[in-house]
Amino acid sequence: MLKIEDSPAAPSLRTPDWYKTATRWTQLTFVEDDPQRYDPAFWVDVFKRTKSNAICLSAGGYIAYYPSEIPLHYVSKFIGDTDPFGTLVAEARKLDMHVMARVDPHAIHADAAEAHPEWVSLTVDRQPREHWAMPGIFVTCAYSSYNFDFMTKVIVEIAEKYDIDALFGNRWQGHGVCYCKACEDNFRAASGYDLPETSTASDPVWQAWAAWRRTTLTRLVAHWDNEVKKVRPHASFIPNMSGSSLMEFDLSVIKKHCPILFVDHQGRRNVEPAWSAGRNGKRIRATFRDRPVGLITSIGPEEIPRWKDSVQTGPEIEQWVHAGITQGLFPWFTKFNACIPDDRWVQPVANAFNLHAEVEPVIGSMLPSAEIAIIDPATTLRHWDPDKRHLAELNDLGFYHALVEARLPFEFLSDQIMSAETLSRYKLVILANATYLSDAQCQALRDFVAAGGSVVAAHQTSLHNEKGAARADFGLADVFGVTMKSPPRSGVRNSYIALNGSHPINQGYDGAQRIIGGTEVVEVAPITEIEQPFLAIPDFPDLPMEEVYPRLPPQGVGVAARTTEAGGRVVYIPWNIGEVFWTYMAPDQGRLIANAVKWALGKRPEIEVTGRGVFDVGLHSDDKGRALCLLNLTNPMMMKGPLRDTWPVGPLTVSLEIPQGKSVKSARLLVSGQAVPFDIADNRATVSVPDIETMEVVHLSWE
Repeated sequence: MLKIEDSPAAPSLRTPDWYKTATRWTQLTFVEDDPQRYDPAFWVDVFKRTKSNAICLSAGGYIAYYPSEIPLHYVSKFIGDTDPFGTLVAEARKLDMHVMARVDPHAIHADAAEAHPEWVSLTVDRQPREHWAMPGIFVTCAYSSYNFDFMTKVIVEIAEKYDIDALFGNRWQGHGVCYCKACEDNFRAASGYDLPETSTASDPVWQAWAAWRRTTLTRLVAHWDNEVKKVRPHASFIPNMSGSSLMEFDLSVIKKHCPILFVDHQGRRNVEPAWSAGRNGKRIRATFRDRPVGLITSIGPEEIPRWKDSVQTGPEIEQWVHAGITQGLFPWFTKFNACIPDDRWVQPVANAFNLHAEVEPVIGSMLPSAEIAIIDPATTLRHWDPDKRHLAELNDLGFYHALVEARLPFEFLSDQIMSAETLSRYKLVILANATYLSDAQCQALRDFVAAGGSVVAAHQTSLHNEKGAARADFGLADVFGVTMKSPPRSGVRNSYIALNGSHPINQGYDGAQRIIGGTEVVEVAPITEIEQPFLAIPDFPDLPMEEVYPRLPPQGVGVAARTTEAGGRVVYIPWNIGEVFWTYMAPDQGRLIANAVKWALGKRPEIEVTGRGVFDVGLHSDDKGRALCLLNLTNPMMMKGPLRDTWPVGPLTVSLEIPQGKSVKSARLLVSGQAVPFDIADNRATVSVPDIETMEVVHLSWE
């Protein structure tokens, strides 16, 4: 067993800043029979080939892969006299790698459940919750003494015995409501309610439980982190956030205890665009902009049948990693089962990780510098049932895809931290359908507009307060320049908006008099001087076919646009344009979103890419230069993987705005590794990119 003093790695690695150089991660999740069968030398070779500088390795929880001395901590029955966890920790430290121990407390074996029934999660009918996938084992109560006491002992034992920098908790936050006696008593004491028996988000009992759960998990993370630091002051407990948003957590605990964050969205599932990896990273960064974020990528398919011991195609693996790099995420790959029945994943992972190693010296120190932000509507999403929350994101997805097609760099900004300071980083913010906003959040946006900021908003944005109560009018009516005439209608058919005059927002529709409108609409009327590039056409029957014609001429606001006294611009679209575009992908709605954003921006976009293809773009800057990442999405499998092959594109012309006070010294293409000529005109640098296979990074260095 490796002792602390035996570690051959340089002491300089074991500092509170260890995470800053942990930028390429190998994760190995052991299965129970690995100790007898796996080859440590294979994994050492993978560390080297991928230039990994950090490892996340299974240690304990459901199964221990080291000789644990804690009663009821189940140790792999195949371990014998070996120590698979300790062996690879030692090998990683020889390579000066950072080490994080993975624990998974979500299930226990029958002997532990029998000895401590209070550790087991109970169903709504107060029966022990047997594991849904593995009969004979039981799901634990995340809010009980199992986590607060037993798992604390496990975490401390690992930190005491092994040379690690952190512990990583997987499936640590529970699986819904637990109906055990402790949860009943603790929740009632905190809220006065009995436990909720349904997950209806509008139910005040459910809202109270969600808040109690956040508070309990906040205490748990703080408790585990503090216990780790008692043993190793430089180390941290890092909770797996599972998804792509921090809305389920108390931000104070993240700020204090989590120096590094990870997106556990390991690959595409069903119909999902290739830019999803970058989107999830942006959503994590929407709250903590300068905190490093890693993207966990599976080497296997991520479909519901969970073929976890299979292998994804090489182009799909590489593109998922590249999508993260484009948006400033460092790569992490995960392999379940240390034995290798199919090694086709190794070279693609090595390719992607080596590309990151090539570009990291430039973009690793940079921050995103987009002038556009989509508001991540955490306040709204909390008012949706967890199993239906994805429906609330359809409007955001539509706006996201429209901006990707328009090749506009942008970030997310969480409405949990909206303030004059955080909003001031952007020239334009987008509220795709932020239905629930507090008075304070509305005021922050109002102040942003008063300071010259621009807004593009749609549908029911600000019609409810943060507690769910409907307002009589938009909370941002004065910003939009319109008032609500009648409540929102859903299930609308044959809805259209008509082009009205000539305006930058209605350009590009040559030959059209009208385009598709919303399936959900809000009737509004102006309360100040506005421009109306589109007028609403009252909807009409869609059957019988003989009845399919408009009864009334265009009337009412289809799109409202205005220039503010402070010089900014506001566009409000009173229907669900994002959802309509995302669901049906008609290009007219994507064009309308792009036109509205470009007009509201009030200036030439800071980057422009000319040439055929579809690209996700990420702009990064520091005092030394600016880097534009171009991810090539052009592929027949762009919206549903896996990719079969890559489809190179080019040539492209890239124009980048030069920040005030800067001048260009050089231009390089980092992936192809070549200096390129550049032209300067109108305070912009123009560079030619001959071709892109998977991705390219255009790097301008300042004098």
